[in-house]
Amino acid sequence: MRPVILDLQGYELDSEEKEILAHPLVAGIILFTRNYHDIEQLKALVKDIRRHAKNELLIAVDHEGGRVQRFRNDFTRLPSAGSLIENNDLKTACELAFSSAWIMASELIACDIDFSFAPVIDINGISNVIQKRAFSSSITETVTLAEAYINGMKSAGMVSTGKHFPGHGSVKADSHIALPVDSRSELEIFTKDIKPFENLIKKGCLDAVMPSHVVYSECDLQPAGFSSYWLKDVLRTRLGFKGVVISDDLSMHGASFVGNHLSRAESAIQAGCDLILACNDRSAAVSILDNLKVKQTAQYHAINQLRSTKNKFTLPLNKNPNWIKNKQMLMQLEEQC
Repeated sequence: MRPVILDLQGYELDSEEKEILAHPLVAGIILFTRNYHDIEQLKALVKDIRRHAKNELLIAVDHEGGRVQRFRNDFTRLPSAGSLIENNDLKTACELAFSSAWIMASELIACDIDFSFAPVIDINGISNVIQKRAFSSSITETVTLAEAYINGMKSAGMVSTGKHFPGHGSVKADSHIALPVDSRSELEIFTKDIKPFENLIKKGCLDAVMPSHVVYSECDLQPAGFSSYWLKDVLRTRLGFKGVVISDDLSMHGASFVGNHLSRAESAIQAGCDLILACNDRSAAVSILDNLKVKQTAQYHAINQLRSTKNKFTLPLNKNPNWIKNKQMLMQLEEQC
């Protein structure tokens, strides 16, 4: 079992990172804005990552659109999920969602990046960190738009990651800097926030799910990403999810409730996470690699499940007819803004 996804410091691999990539627990790398200067540099970095890794590994990025888009210069400016329905009917918004996802996925795949942690399928409510990252405050609109977006990703050859299970939209605090507590009843959560996850799982849309660092105090006292109630009893058993569970970043304040980084990694895996994100703290990540004990299993297919496997795009994309068509669709949205 190789459960750990790590980050990098800059535009090129340093000597320690080259060693880390060969570690037997490393499953992948998540890239950030600090790793991007231009497309040629990005492609070289990705190639170097794959060259120094001893095993097949995943390369991922948060590239949702709106304010969460890590690569900007030379990439298409992607709309936020919440902007798609603002000035459009649902049919047009779905077409825009498909086009945005297809463009996002094709441009990343062309750089040999496997997937983006998208889409956000939280219901837009009072959360300061979600807001327009969510498609809508309506359950029906959220499910419909998320399905269209996922279809766009899959049409380009990229898997989907629904986040932040069972829903981050109804708590105000930002789990990057605080530990949000959602004190609503289980009934209210199950009749609202969890519905997009339930519907999209039933439709077979979600390849991966990322749980939130939120405590739902009327259900369980552990944050969802460290809770066997949420990950095993609800997500796996009640909702029947068979894909990959990926923790949110263990360095976020919402995870500190569980203890040091090693304790967080152990607790997340024990609760039901298949992959864990350990970012923005190199010494903590190294301590996880040095001390984490995991069981080996022949049924561990998470890495193969999440690799992009279709439509190996090449740059430049501006001669690809599908890219041109979907780009033109997004230009209509830009004209409205």
